[in-house]
Amino acid sequence: MATPNRRYIPRAQVEEPFKINQKITAREVRLVGENIEQGVYSIEQARRLAQEQNLDLVEISPTAVPPVCRVIDYSKFKYEQKKRTREMKAKATKVVLKEIRFGPNTDEHDFAFKLKHAQEFLREGAKIKAYVHFVGRSIVFKERGEILLLKFAQALEDLAKVEQLPKLEGKRMFLYLAPKVAVVAKPKAPATKEGGKEGKEVAPKELKEVKAKEEQA
Repeated sequence: MATPNRRYIPRAQVEEPFKINQKITAREVRLVGENIEQGVYSIEQARRLAQEQNLDLVEISPTAVPPVCRVIDYSKFKYEQKKRTREMKAKATKVVLKEIRFGPNTDEHDFAFKLKHAQEFLREGAKIKAYVHFVGRSIVFKERGEILLLKFAQALEDLAKVEQLPKLEGKRMFLYLAPKVAVVAKPKAPATKEGGKEGKEVAPKELKEVKAKEEQA
């Protein structure tokens, strides 16, 4: 039994990002590049110069007056463009968000354990979403949760910057931290004659209130 004839559907042609050779419609162009005398040429002269070198005439800046063209090997040019794009994608780092959960009654040992993990995550370039989860009636201790998160941020201030201060959303209070671009070791402040230190850094207002709230808790 003969199979019915199927209409042939040609593949859609991929549109080139640049006009080349006969597709360039400008009457005159400015030539740039190697092995040519740079300047303004008629389109016929420019095409002839490209043909004499067995290369292509490529319009690289169509909005210029006159348009700017380059005499190059177009296949090699496209390969270099794709290679550059791949390298840029490879260098682009994907942002990783790590979660760290606390309870309103987290003890010092558990706090130190999670702090150590947070330090490792930040050094690897990850962001931190730390939160206190309030179960049942523990929501009445939301101020205790805020103190805990601020204490956490203060302990990481050398490695991280605060993107969002503690904020209650439903039964969870969130704190967002991002790694600093470069962690620079702080020089030790010179000691005074009385044994004190000069140039002490002033902590942000929110972090300065931690001790006051701990005393009230």
